Amino acid sequence: MFETSSESPAPVRVVTEAIKDYVDRLGAIWIEGEISELNERSGGMAFMRLRDTSVDMSISVMCHKSVLSSVSPLPQNARVVMYAKASWYTKNGSLTLSAREIRQVGIGELMARLEELKTLLASEGLFALERKVALPLLPKKIGLICGRNTDAEKDVVENAKRRWPSVEFEIREVTVQGAAAVVEVSAALSELEAMADVDVIIITRGGGSFEDLLPFSDESLVRLAASCITPIVSAIGHEKDSPLLDLVADVRASTPTDAAKRVVPDIAEEIELIKALRDRAKRFILSHLDLETSRIENLTNRPVLRDPMVIVTSREEIVSGLRDRSVRSFTSRLTLAAEDLTHVRARVRALSPQATLDRGYSVVQLEDGSIARDAKSLKFGQKLRLRLAAGETNATVTDK
Repeated sequence: MFETSSESPAPVRVVTEAIKDYVDRLGAIWIEGEISELNERSGGMAFMRLRDTSVDMSISVMCHKSVLSSVSPLPQNARVVMYAKASWYTKNGSLTLSAREIRQVGIGELMARLEELKTLLASEGLFALERKVALPLLPKKIGLICGRNTDAEKDVVENAKRRWPSVEFEIREVTVQGAAAVVEVSAALSELEAMADVDVIIITRGGGSFEDLLPFSDESLVRLAASCITPIVSAIGHEKDSPLLDLVADVRASTPTDAAKRVVPDIAEEIELIKALRDRAKRFILSHLDLETSRIENLTNRPVLRDPMVIVTSREEIVSGLRDRSVRSFTSRLTLAAEDLTHVRARVRALSPQATLDRGYSVVQLEDGSIARDAKSLKFGQKLRLRLAAGETNATVTDK
């Protein structure tokens, strides 16, 4: 590369020729995209624009008509693969691809690529049930991404309004087919996802061919939908159609009408449900009140509540009976004890020395109180004490 400065700038021709020299050294490459414009001019050349299927980018392509005729006629927005080499035109400073071979991507190849992408995304867990978010019971505002002035939009809005008249919509009308579909749908999805008051997003379009629904299987759009926090409802095509967006969405609806039914409840059904719950609660409360009333009546009918003194009077008889029984028992025990005492006294009296004294006998005691038992042991003049039946007296031994 040559040196330049503000004092010694490079002329345009030098710069553009240097770019051409660099581009010419690049080899030919295979490139894929959609043909968005095609212009066959006189002179044997054809000019077209090759557009990316996921983002808003395109590049100019030219080729000889003989190269184009090998795949003619091409349908609108045909997806092709080209073998081309970059060319730089120094006169106007433009970059163009010169196509040497063009191949149209067939449906079989597209389906194979789609299946490969499906397997890849499934292995990353983008279709897992754990990632799916439950829809709100009653969304305040619904984001709707649909085609411009389409039946799908009318079906969603009218059915939702019919089921819940106060529901609000934030509608984004976009291109739902062709090269611009992925870009516009992705932009609308990002915009609705950023709105805090949007509780659920519906992406819908009517039926179409396999190629028409390809934008809704685009990898960038599917990954964007998987990253959204707001629940997404996919209603693309008919029941048999199944783009990858259906698999990553939180809820798949078979039709736009089905999407409206899944997102908002039926006000008539909710009113009936509330009535049924209210009646059920009323029956439960009344049944509970009847049960408690019956319990209270049973309690009030008990004798203790009808006559509170019954707890005293009923025990009074028991206490009186026990008292009488204790008196009888105690009296009987005293009588038996008295009889026993009389018998004991009689036995004691019969065995007492007093009884012997009462028969005329006396007890002779020495001065130390011991009883004299042998007259020979007594001494002359010894003092004695005589105990008689009634009283005592003293005596002196006068004769042995």
